Amino acid sequence: MSRSLALFAIGLVFGGGIGFVTAAGNGITFDGHDHSDAAQHGSPGQMAEMAGHDHATAIHLPAGPDAPGLTIAVTKDPMAGWNLQVTPQNFRFAPENASAADVAGEGHAHVYINGTKLGRLYGNWTHLSDLPTGKVEVKVSLNANSHSPLMIGGTPIAASVTLDNP
Repeated sequence: MSRSLALFAIGLVFGGGIGFVTAAGNGITFDGHDHSDAAQHGSPGQMAEMAGHDHATAIHLPAGPDAPGLTIAVTKDPMAGWNLQVTPQNFRFAPENASAADVAGEGHAHVYINGTKLGRLYGNWTHLSDLPTGKVEVKVSLNANSHSPLMIGGTPIAASVTLDNP
């Protein structure tokens, strides 16, 4: 009986590893968004509207008083980690429309730690735990519903702060 359990455990480890490698090799990310599968980008109607969803294609917006912007603040959490506050201007978080057709003035944010994407943000606050020690850059960018970065004058709409994490 113990040999069966050992073989079962070995099978789980190797099977999980093979599954992970296969998924990563086919563009599937931990956020559940399969970049190689058009069906992951919305309904057929949304797909027609989006005409080729591409995360690398930036959306260029005009400068001016109605242009989107954001400020961020990172404060030490009294218990553990850090709290990130994002305050957008002329922009609305629209989690209900993520991966759908773009609508002017709405979308979500992407959070980066030292240049590595941590994930999406659909509201004004999030808790940051397990940050690396030392100098840490926290950056937030605004993105359209289609995940395309928003830009003004060729510059991404983003804000960053550097903190010293003991």
